[in-house]
Amino acid sequence: MKDKEIIEVRSEDETRILAEKLASEVAGGTVIALEGELGAGKTTFTKYFAHALGIDEMIQSPTFTVVRSYDEGKFSLHHFDVYRVHDEEELFEIGFFEYIESSDGVCLIEWANLVKNLLPTDAWSIHIGYGERENERIFEILR
Repeated sequence: MKDKEIIEVRSEDETRILAEKLASEVAGGTVIALEGELGAGKTTFTKYFAHALGIDEMIQSPTFTVVRSYDEGKFSLHHFDVYRVHDEEELFEIGFFEYIESSDGVCLIEWANLVKNLLPTDAWSIHIGYGERENERIFEILR
């Protein structure tokens, strides 16, 4: 059974601190399923997570390319946005399954709820929800 943590952050700086903490705990081959409503902060979290891995390149959501890879950090980071993916064939064509089965890098998948049945059972799950205040976010983490 996976451990569940619920963490409330009240600012973008606290999101950065959480992303740094989680990045320090990953190993090669980790798959992270990132979920949350539009604008919840998935890409912001990913930006800080990547920076904590030692990736200095500007992180942008791969909404139209589906995947962007960054190879300069502690681990390669394969950042997916599967929001616009229509079927498994499209994932097969971009090498999705090779990425998530590799032990070399870390895969971080935005909108992972759309492909959850295709992810490894040991994938981490991070759901970002809105809090009561404007900048507040609730992170539900299973790992």
